[in-house]
Amino acid sequence: MNRIPGQPKAQPYLQTKTQPKTVPAATPATSRMAPSKTPFAAQAKRPATAPSKTPQKSDWRIADLMVCVMARLLQDGERVFHGVASHLPMIAMALARKLHAPNLVCLNIPGGVNPPSVQKASYSSAGADLLSGAEAYFPLDQIFDLSMRGGLDVAFLSGAQFDLHGNVNNSVIGSYRNPKVRLPGGAGSAVLIPTARKVIIWRTRHDRRTFVEKVDFVTTRGNVWKVVTPLCVFGVKDGMLRLESVHPTSSLREVEENTGFPLKYGDVVYTPPPTPRELAALRQVDPHDYRLKEFKN
Repeated sequence: MNRIPGQPKAQPYLQTKTQPKTVPAATPATSRMAPSKTPFAAQAKRPATAPSKTPQKSDWRIADLMVCVMARLLQDGERVFHGVASHLPMIAMALARKLHAPNLVCLNIPGGVNPPSVQKASYSSAGADLLSGAEAYFPLDQIFDLSMRGGLDVAFLSGAQFDLHGNVNNSVIGSYRNPKVRLPGGAGSAVLIPTARKVIIWRTRHDRRTFVEKVDFVTTRGNVWKVVTPLCVFGVKDGMLRLESVHPTSSLREVEENTGFPLKYGDVVYTPPPTPRELAALRQVDPHDYRLKEFKN
């Protein structure tokens, strides 16, 4: 790994990982049950009394919740990558480093390892500002090589369509030879989704055009681990997406109505809302609300 001239000596990023600190646990909401059209709130009762310091919905937005959810998925010492148009994961990585994963190794397209701040990344999550003050320089080609060697722990990636089997489409909508829309293609996703140890998909849109029964084209498939949306969190079990938690702002019915494939779930829980500590740290790492950029359109 090459060091940026004038910057401190790079940390030993490939040392044995330390044990992670704890993150908020999900509140059990329901036991195993068959799929139903009954609203999730009617199937699962909330705790009778909420903790006095639990933020009310008016104190946080869905962008705050999604960032906190993604940050909680990261463990101390992991090597984590985010790409372009990725303000939510970029901020989630910074939040995790501040709260429970100080030894997280943050990688990005410009090559700046552990940028000291993301507060200047207003225009892009892949700008030169992420090089300023970084601990080391680790360019994109080396990130691909690291992933191919099994050394990239987590990659945040996205796409246009996803199906029950975790296939990702970012190539075309409609027929490949005569598409309605031709998309950018796989780019780094085609390399990283099959090779990174864990892939976290995020999408700020959850509807039947995004979560479909069968993608129009398989751009890539592989090690999808979690999928975070404005409505819920999916995990992957036995090669299929499985509903793990429903956000407090949503319901099982809403997730069902906006998903193009039958939901699979067992013990579904409510996603824990952001804690006061998380919200305070979030305001520090992202005081300009860059996390809202992905919701503007």
